[in-house]
Amino acid sequence: MPSQKQLKWSQLRVGLTVLFASVTLGVLIFVMSGTGGWFTRKITLRSYFDNAGGLREGAPVRLAGVDIGNVTSIRIVGGKPTTPVEVTMKVNTKYSFNLRKDSVTLLSTAGVLGETYVDVDSSTAKGPEATDGDTLAARSQPDIQDVVRASQGTLQNMDALLKRVDRIVAFIESGQGSIGKVIYSPALYDQLNATVVEFKGLMDDIQSGKGSLGPLLTSDEAYKKAIAAIDKLNAIVDELQQGKGTAGKLLKDSELFDNANKTIANVRQLTDDINAGKGAIGKMAHDQEFAAKLQTLMNNLSELSERLQKGEGTAGMLFKDPALYNNSNQMLVETRELVKSIRENPKKYLTFHVKVF
Repeated sequence: MPSQKQLKWSQLRVGLTVLFASVTLGVLIFVMSGTGGWFTRKITLRSYFDNAGGLREGAPVRLAGVDIGNVTSIRIVGGKPTTPVEVTMKVNTKYSFNLRKDSVTLLSTAGVLGETYVDVDSSTAKGPEATDGDTLAARSQPDIQDVVRASQGTLQNMDALLKRVDRIVAFIESGQGSIGKVIYSPALYDQLNATVVEFKGLMDDIQSGKGSLGPLLTSDEAYKKAIAAIDKLNAIVDELQQGKGTAGKLLKDSELFDNANKTIANVRQLTDDINAGKGAIGKMAHDQEFAAKLQTLMNNLSELSERLQKGEGTAGMLFKDPALYNNSNQMLVETRELVKSIRENPKKYLTFHVKVF
């Protein structure tokens, strides 16, 4: 039977073994957690969010997908109506070279059903390294619930659209409407079939050289004439490029170009002189007195034409008096008859009698 002293020593060894195993397990868990060790300095950072749904204390804090710390506190603070949720994080400084004061935090989810964690984005950060007590700006990111809520209106519209399409398809399948008649009308099918047959016969006639289009497609003579016309056109273009003929000279003659350029310069000089008030035309264009006289003359002519149309005055009566027209017409008729009588019997009207006293 073991003594009392041996039992106490055995119990002490068991206790020491359990204590050593627990300490070793704790150290291994702490090292394997990836948040650093006892010799890594840690700093406290804060961010403020409008909603911390799904986030819990102890949730990981990740920088570019790498765990750098954990969430230590989540609470609601006053004085921030739009972002009342304060999230306190404790992160190590192992990656402080990429953890900046202007880095941005956002709440992300690991997969569709994974836990929510704090993601630190330093892709656009250019400030100094973050220090203990700094506040990082937060950026909101729509979660799956926001996406579902935003898509409800779209889904409702899609459902209404599908119902309309279903009604339209049913309407068409019943043979109603223009499209339904096009699809299900046997008469239209027969007409379309007859049209296809006629078109096939027309193509057969063309291929066999019948009609007006047939010779154009099958006759070598028509092809040769077309080639000859193209050759003539090419020859004309060549002559134009060589400066031959009237059109060629118009394109290639430098003297004609100089004359045209001089004419344009003279016309420009003439318009400049007119705009400057030089010469008779320039004075007429810029002289206000002449313009007034011209306007007066136009007014007088307009008044005279109106009086003539009304039949006022002698000239107006000449235009409007039918009696004067009839008398003039009668005089012309009688004159024409007199000339005709003189031509027929000139002795009757052109006989001279001489009397000698």
